[in-house]
Amino acid sequence: MLVEATDEIFELLIAGDALPGLALADGGLESADTLQMLRGVAAEVRAAFTPAAFLMVEAGEAVGMLSFLFPPDDAGVVDIGYGVAASRRGRGVGRRAVWELLMWARERGGLVAVTASTSVSNVASQLVLERNGFVRVGMRNDTEDGELICWRAELAQN
Repeated sequence: MLVEATDEIFELLIAGDALPGLALADGGLESADTLQMLRGVAAEVRAAFTPAAFLMVEAGEAVGMLSFLFPPDDAGVVDIGYGVAASRRGRGVGRRAVWELLMWARERGGLVAVTASTSVSNVASQLVLERNGFVRVGMRNDTEDGELICWRAELAQN
């Protein structure tokens, strides 16, 4: 299940405090620095588009995050990033969360596609996207992350 990650939720995660009504996956979701960066991205997106970020929740436990990296462009395309807590990887959490996001995006209206990028070495993330109907649309080189595969999922119902 996806639950909106509000600024207040980011504040609690960064401080290492308990989340209201949710346990936190063993080892946490991300480092405080990464959470602070994601909080800033969410604030920028939230100025034009909401929700901006989600917690991945399974069995009453926050097990990952999924965020929009930018507001939708003029064509209705939105870019996502996601991560699953190290202690919860390999259990289908990311696949289910991305599927739920795609269902939400289809129902929301005004969006035509979702894009994402994965490291060429992150096979697990590539499988998450492939299993959710994303197709490879290119490659790009990122100064921080190196060579990335670019993905796209069309939202039109067939």
